[in-house]
Amino acid sequence: QVQLVESGGGLVQPGGSLRLSCAASGSIFTAMGWYRQAPGKGREWVAIISTGGRQNYADSVKGRFTISIDNVKNTVYLQMNNLKPQDAAVYYCNAVSVVDGINVNHWGPGTPVTVSS
Repeated sequence: QVQLVESGGGLVQPGGSLRLSCAASGSIFTAMGWYRQAPGKGREWVAIISTGGRQNYADSVKGRFTISIDNVKNTVYLQMNNLKPQDAAVYYCNAVSVVDGINVNHWGPGTPVTVSS
């Protein structure tokens, strides 16, 4: 059974930093990433990293967020710097496994990030 456990969300002032973590278990994953959903909006992709270390970022977070992975611990991190009020959202961890040649997405329960003075 796949399980994703997120941590690190909270309240931060504009310009501040937070580090999210997500520990995954129960399968072999090919990539892990983060999505977010602000109140009244759809879920938005933020960043993704393959187990080989290849990273991609949404334009809105490039230069401010850094995604990294510890393949031994099956844990993905999102270092968020220079946070802006528009970054406030529930952040969801995503992990991709392959079953019979098909990508399967797994999701964590979400961790809230509030950016406010």
